[in-house]
Amino acid sequence: MGTWQLVLVGLVMLLGLYGVVTPGVPGPPIVWAGTLWWSMTERTAAAWAVLAGATGVLLLAQAVVWLLPPRRIRVAGVTRRAFLVAGSAGIAGFFVVPPLGAALGFVAGLYGVERRRLGGHGEAWASTRNVMRALGTSVLVELFACLLVVGAWVGTVAGTG
Repeated sequence: MGTWQLVLVGLVMLLGLYGVVTPGVPGPPIVWAGTLWWSMTERTAAAWAVLAGATGVLLLAQAVVWLLPPRRIRVAGVTRRAFLVAGSAGIAGFFVVPPLGAALGFVAGLYGVERRRLGGHGEAWASTRNVMRALGTSVLVELFACLLVVGAWVGTVAGTG
């Protein structure tokens, strides 16, 4: 697989990661599609193993999300901007402090946006807790699963390249 095609696959996966934190955009299927594209082009045992693992992880994450309470974005009072900032912080946190950084970055990003919007620590922390109770857990499950898939892809590409 050429460099440009790898870059495009990476961009598709990045779009999928942002799709997880953007309401209405199906992030996990986009990440899986990027993995499928790469594995169909690469056609190695490692590529098929990553695709099989990605399929299992994303299906398991979907089952867990279905078991959690439904997302109620409007009730929680969260803005799209807050979710984008929190998701970006979660993505960055995953690569800075692997596995735990995703959750820590997400919560820290959400708290930072709420602190700026509401002014004080008490109000911002209460709002962050309400958002996390209402819908943060399901977003974190999807984000973590997608980050695991992207991390496996990056590790495989770096290891074989």
